[in-house]
Amino acid sequence: MALVAVFGASGRQGLAQVRQLVKAGHDVRALSRAEDPFYGEQFEGSGKIDVQPADVADDESLRRAVQGVDAVFYTHPVNEAPSRVEWVERVGRASADAGVGRMVWNTSMWIPDRPGDPGRYGMNTTAINRLWRTGCPATVFGSVLFMDNLLTGWAFESIVRDGIYTYPHNPFLQANWISLDDVARFMIEAIDRPDLEGAWLNIGGPERLVPDDVARILTETLGRPVRFVPRFPREFGEALADAFGDKLSPEAHAAMVKRMEDFYIYNNFAGTRPFCVDMEPVMSRFSFQLETMREWAARQDWRLTNKPRPPGG
Repeated sequence: MALVAVFGASGRQGLAQVRQLVKAGHDVRALSRAEDPFYGEQFEGSGKIDVQPADVADDESLRRAVQGVDAVFYTHPVNEAPSRVEWVERVGRASADAGVGRMVWNTSMWIPDRPGDPGRYGMNTTAINRLWRTGCPATVFGSVLFMDNLLTGWAFESIVRDGIYTYPHNPFLQANWISLDDVARFMIEAIDRPDLEGAWLNIGGPERLVPDDVARILTETLGRPVRFVPRFPREFGEALADAFGDKLSPEAHAAMVKRMEDFYIYNNFAGTRPFCVDMEPVMSRFSFQLETMREWAARQDWRLTNKPRPPGG
């Protein structure tokens, strides 16, 4: 079993990674400065967890974070997305210097397969090239759209309270939604597989759904009508930025709103179809089965409670 350092362990994506690592019997160095990084979640499995603070921008803190681990899982914070090229390179260089056996980067978004700058996605290609040049053995997954986004404050309450699933998607936009637990399973398989060293793969879920398909699944799961209501990309950006509260400065808030607006305008109309992935050839290389949106929804708690939730990814 491996000791894995998980950056962003208190985010929704990091939580799924910690959950699946412990379940698989791996030990975790959970890197977070949060007082309660797991929001009260109890993990099932034989793996042990050690929580440590870490700052990617500080050389000494970063060195301590990756020293002595077998693998590093990196997911950049949502509100720091523009810094991904610099931060991925820093983590890769520190991991290489520490002799880490494998760094696994979850880009949280589609990776273009051709050069250029399609929307915000071109940074992923640049960051991957920077990562390879650090000399760190690495694997990169471009996870396209998360089922778990529906559990965040800007989506969950509207679904449960009002019976409205609202998202900045046009009614015909197809997407391979993937659960964060499945993203974590991909990352875990990459820890020690030689055939995945130096590889990057886009990953999504097993079904290609339009918004009305998602609303239909939520209706079946909740046992009451849920309808899809499109949302303007700028409104969505405002809701996402508001979810971080006073953690964002006014300048950072405005920047996130603009970034999300541009991002979803591109996603809705681009011929590259960033939310669609042909998963059949991908899954021929992996040993687990992807869960469907219906299976994922059935295991969630759809009650309105005061339980704290991560604000975003």
